[in-house]
Amino acid sequence: MKAYIFPGQGAQFTGMGLDLYEKSAEAKELFHKANDILGFSITDIMFEGSAEDLKQTKVTQPAIFLHSVILSKVLGDDFKPDMVAGHSLGEFSALVANNTLSFEDGLKLVSQRAQAMQKACELEPSTMAAVLGLEDEMVEAVCAETEGIVVAANYNCPGQLVISGAYEAVERACENLKEKGARRAMILPVGGAFHSPLMEPARKDLAAAIENTTFSNPSCPVYQNVSTFAVTDKEEIKKNLVFQLTAPVKWTQSVQNMIKDGASEFIEVGPGKVLQGLVKKIDRSAETASAVIQ
Repeated sequence: MKAYIFPGQGAQFTGMGLDLYEKSAEAKELFHKANDILGFSITDIMFEGSAEDLKQTKVTQPAIFLHSVILSKVLGDDFKPDMVAGHSLGEFSALVANNTLSFEDGLKLVSQRAQAMQKACELEPSTMAAVLGLEDEMVEAVCAETEGIVVAANYNCPGQLVISGAYEAVERACENLKEKGARRAMILPVGGAFHSPLMEPARKDLAAAIENTTFSNPSCPVYQNVSTFAVTDKEEIKKNLVFQLTAPVKWTQSVQNMIKDGASEFIEVGPGKVLQGLVKKIDRSAETASAVIQ
């Protein structure tokens, strides 16, 4: 069975999507439509902007979403998912790919999500840190013992977990984790504490936007970050999507459940190959590939 997986923030690169734009009339049309929906020329930033330009959350999130979703659309008959999943932001791409959301509504939600997260980031100095070489339970215990707001945020693969929270609390947790034997515990260059309680204001904003958006029952199951299991009910999808902002991304568990349910090949749709690397670390026997247009 084919599982299509969609990357999240951090996968962006200068020039992203230009090959799609140049090779496909359908892609070109969708990119122009995106510029109209967003009210600015995101194609200029994607194709010609600097890494710094692309790093702004309000640009990064729609850019990655567009790259992934437009690629899935121009694959045409080659795109036949048995199941889908996305890492954080990538979940929105997955939900357009399996027809839960329309292209237009998906892009509007991603844009609103990005702006809400940006706003939440400005309320308090906050960050995330990558922790390598410790068991998940040890990282969770250290976070619980550390003074201030700091939580496990991304379960990326065994031995690789990202923590998130108030800046000083994350710094303290990193020191404590190193003392416990972490191979590395390093602050990431991100704008704020994604997937932590500090995203609560953004969650409220996003909940209102999701409530006003039309969702359909999907054409194949989505394995959501919050629940990790196959979901096909649109109301459950909406609920999970709202809580995703303050809840951890359980990528390891989602991939394990996809494999348990019959996934034999994982195809990454969008910029980069990060998710393929994580899948291999979760299960070495899993086959991985990048989606490409001819």
